[in-house]
Amino acid sequence: MNQIAQPWLSHYPTGVQWNADIKRQPLYETLKQTAHDRKDHVAIDFLDFCLTYGELLQQVDQFAKGLQTLGVTKGTKVGLCLPNTPYSVICYYGILRAGGTVVNYNPLYVERELAFQIEDSETEIMVTMDLNVLYPKVEAMLSQTKTLKKIVVCPMAAILPKVKSILFRLLKRKDLARITSGPEIVHFADLMSNAGDPAPVAIDLDNDIAVLQYTGGTTGRPKGAMLSQGNLSANVSQMLHWYVDLEPGNEKVLGILPFFHVFAMTAVMNFAVASGAQMILLPRYELGQTLKTITSKKPTIFPAVPTIYAAINQSPDLSKFDLSTIRFCISGGAPLPLEVKDTFERLTGCRLVEGYGLSETAPVATCNAMNDVNKPGSIGQVMPQTEISIHDLEAPHDALGIGERGEVWIKGPQVMSGYLNRPEENANSLRDGWFRTGDVGYMDDDGHFFLVDRVKDLILCSGYNVYPRMVEEAIYLHPGVAEVTVIGIPDAYRGESPKAFVKLKEGETLSEDDLKGFLEDKLSKIEMPSEIEFRSELPKTIIGKLSKKELVAEETEKRGGNAA
Repeated sequence: MNQIAQPWLSHYPTGVQWNADIKRQPLYETLKQTAHDRKDHVAIDFLDFCLTYGELLQQVDQFAKGLQTLGVTKGTKVGLCLPNTPYSVICYYGILRAGGTVVNYNPLYVERELAFQIEDSETEIMVTMDLNVLYPKVEAMLSQTKTLKKIVVCPMAAILPKVKSILFRLLKRKDLARITSGPEIVHFADLMSNAGDPAPVAIDLDNDIAVLQYTGGTTGRPKGAMLSQGNLSANVSQMLHWYVDLEPGNEKVLGILPFFHVFAMTAVMNFAVASGAQMILLPRYELGQTLKTITSKKPTIFPAVPTIYAAINQSPDLSKFDLSTIRFCISGGAPLPLEVKDTFERLTGCRLVEGYGLSETAPVATCNAMNDVNKPGSIGQVMPQTEISIHDLEAPHDALGIGERGEVWIKGPQVMSGYLNRPEENANSLRDGWFRTGDVGYMDDDGHFFLVDRVKDLILCSGYNVYPRMVEEAIYLHPGVAEVTVIGIPDAYRGESPKAFVKLKEGETLSEDDLKGFLEDKLSKIEMPSEIEFRSELPKTIIGKLSKKELVAEETEKRGGNAA
C-alpha cells in the first residue's frame, strides 16, 4: 500500500495531541479507580433512584460473584436485553469483572431475531427485566434455542424510589410479566446474595473479548464484532483527550440513547465511568420527558442521534425549558443534516458537533472539534492515534490523494479484532490492521473527512441499523409472497426508512395493510417498511439475482435526486 497523507497532523484541534498516550486497561479497573477516587459521588440517577460510585462498585462485585457461582468463566457469553436502567451498568461491568463477554441485545427484537443472535453468539445466560414487553419473549428462548441455559430477571420496582415503586406495583401491574419458576430462572436479588468477593480473572487486553456488538452489511444477517477490553478502553481514552475542557467529577451525561447501541455504550456509560461523571438515565426516549429532565437534572453532556436534535428543534414548547447547562452535544449514529445543526445551535446556544464511527471501531473514529474549527458537512478529524486512508474502489490497495473519493479505511487501537466465526469476511474487511468500512468519503487539505455515500446496503433509521435481508426474510414468511427486495429511502424524520418491493405468487392478492398486519409480530417498529410497493416483476441481474440498483435509481429519480 502506498504512503497515505496525514494532513491532520498540522491542523489538529487546539489542546489535543494526535500522538497522545492512550490508556488501555480492563474496564472494571477504570470503574474501581473512579469508585476509589469518588466513592460518594453519584454515578447513576434513574428517575430519582440514585447510586453512588461506591455503591455501584459493590453491586458490580456482587453481580460478578453471583455469575461465577452460575459457572461464568473467561469467555462465557452473557446477554443483556434491557432498557437503560441501573441494571444495565451493574450487569455490564459485573459480566466483565466475572471474566465473561457481554452480548448486547436490542430489547425491540422479536423472537426470531433473538433466537438467531443467541445461537450465533452462543449466549448461555440472558439478563432481562420482569416487564411484559421483555420477559415472555426472552423466556421463550429457553425452549427455542440450544445454547441459552439461564435467565436472570431484574425487578423494575426495586430501582424506583419508594413512592414510585408502590405506585408502579398498583398502577402498572399489567406491565409486569408473570415470572415462571424453575432452575433456569434466577432472580436478581438471589444472585446478589453474596459478599461481593469474585475470584480474580486475568485480562488479556488484546485477546479477551469484552463485548460482542452485532452489526450488519451487504452479507445480510447481523454478525458479532469482537471488541476487546483494549479496544473499548482505548476509545474512551481517545474521547477523554478530545474533550479539551472536560471537568472530571463535575460532568453529568444524559443517557437517553439505549446502551445496547455501541455509541451509547461508549459515549455515555464507559465515558461517564472513566471521567467520574454522573449518568442521568431514562428508560426510553420521549421528547417531553427529555426536555423536562434536561431542565431539572441539568446535564452538561448530551450525546444523541440527529432525529432527537431535530425533534428538539421542532418542539413548540422549547422556550419553556432550560438547556443552558449543556456544554457538549455530540451527534452520532447517522449523518447530521447541516440545517439541524445550525437550528439547534441557534435555538439552544449549545454547540453541536458530529462524529463518525462504527460498531467495528468501538465506535468513535472521527469527531469535529469541541473548541475549534467545524467544517459544514464534515464528520471531523481522526481521534488520537487513529489513521484514515481513502482507497480506490476498483483497486483497493491504492491509497488516494486529498479530495479524491474512495472507500474509507480506518486503523487505530479501537479497531476490532474481527467478526465472530466469519473468517471470509474478516479476510476481506481487515487488512494489516486496517478496517475497510464500506463507506465512501474523501479528505480535505486540513485532514477533515466527508462521507458521500455508503457501499453497504444497511439502512440507517434514526441512528439504528436496519438489515434489509432480515426484513426480506420476514416478508418471505407470508405464503403469498414470491419475491421481495428491500432498500432504504429518504425519511424526513428518521433519516432513512425501509421500502419493500414485493412480487406476489400467481393468483395471490394482498394489500399493503394486510402485509403490514402480518409483519407486526415479526419485525420491530423501526424495521417495519414505511412503504410497500407491489410489482409484477422485480429487477434481476444477468445471473437471476434480485438487484437493488435499479430500484434505488428509480427512487432517486422519483425524489428529485435524493438517494438514501
